[in-house]
Amino acid sequence: MAYQQPALPWAENALEPHISAKTLGFHYGKHHAAYVTNFNNLVGGTPMDLMSLEEVIAQTAGDSSKAGIFNNGAQAWNHSFYWNSLAPAGGGVPTGELGEAITRDFGSFDKFRDELKNAAATQFGSGWAWLVLDGETLKVVKTGNAETPMTSGLKPILTIDVWEHAYYLDYQNRRPDYTAAVIENLLNWEFAAANYASARS
Repeated sequence: MAYQQPALPWAENALEPHISAKTLGFHYGKHHAAYVTNFNNLVGGTPMDLMSLEEVIAQTAGDSSKAGIFNNGAQAWNHSFYWNSLAPAGGGVPTGELGEAITRDFGSFDKFRDELKNAAATQFGSGWAWLVLDGETLKVVKTGNAETPMTSGLKPILTIDVWEHAYYLDYQNRRPDYTAAVIENLLNWEFAAANYASARS
């Protein structure tokens, strides 16, 4: 039962001018799609083909003999989580329980925003910047390549993709400009709030 690439939650041009339709066409249509295809080719005809993507990621994490399966599976999962972390006319300051928790754990929203920007800017090479729940505490972490916080027992709340293919067509080498645009204009706080509530239940 092949894993299916989920549809984007919005049109390819919905994030303009911050992320162009051209970038989304390549990012979702080529890169994300390739991870899904590679994953299905690797697990097809094996017991993993009947497992959830999350189960496969958990089972293959840290196993060098299954690095290809993990890398493609985790990248497929990370990308779907990233698309849902973005929303047209997103950004702003979260309210409710998540907003209160961010103020509690970071001191203020501005301090959280600066920490997320710094994590995204300083991730060496390809990877991801995340807001996660670690026990009862919100934290900002970064992961390299296909790594995902799930394998460290952390619960992802939202993420920013900082692989070059996420921004290079629009921002060239200006990764901080891309991450600032995402944080200020595109972060989907409704998705994050739902993840926070689920992680605490």
